[in-house]
Order: sequence, then structure tokens, then C-alpha cells
Amino acid sequence: MGIHLTEVENAAVVLKLLGDKTRLMIVKLLENNTCCVCEFVEIFQASQPSVSQHLRKLKDAGIVTEERRGQWNFYSLNRDYDYYSLVEQILKQLPNQDHKFKELEENGTRISCC
Repeated sequence: MGIHLTEVENAAVVLKLLGDKTRLMIVKLLENNTCCVCEFVEIFQASQPSVSQHLRKLKDAGIVTEERRGQWNFYSLNRDYDYYSLVEQILKQLPNQDHKFKELEENGTRISCC
């Protein structure tokens, strides 16, 4: 039996979302970490609304999950996502980005919202 069209369409949605370099980097950073919006604002030197918009798109698709802790929202990679294996294969092609968090720690801006 061949691939169902909906499977191709769903894979295309994932690829389109991860075709944006900021969203791709967010997902790569979430591969080994749980992060708050403020950390991404620091890493990308972008506005909070801009980062939140990227996270919303990833969350709406199911690629990331959101957990509220007090007044802050923390994001992590959704390993139960139907197309997680596709996301995982894409992430394997990218270099590790955990050094970005080390830089935040050195700058004193790791989880600055907490």
C-alpha cells in the first residue's frame, strides 16, 4: 500500500515549519533542553512577540509542548508527536547547539525570567 496523501501533507507541514531557520534552531535547542521564551529572546536577539509567534506555530502543530510555571511558559520538544521521527531525523543533520546555553549561563541570562 502506498503513502496516504494526508501523510505526505502532514510531513510537508513539518518540513515547512522547520524550513524557517529560527524555528529550526528553536527545535534543535529544545532537543536536549526545556526553555523559556526569554532564553530564546537572548539567543536570537529577537523581540519576545517574534519568538512567541514562532513557538506558537510549533506548538499549534504539536512539535513542541508548553508548560506553565507561575507566570512563565516553558517549552520542550514533543517526543509523542506523530511525526517526531521525521523531526528527529532532521535534527540529527544539525550540529549540537547546547553551547548556546553555556553562553547564556556565562552571561548570567540563562532562565532570566525565573
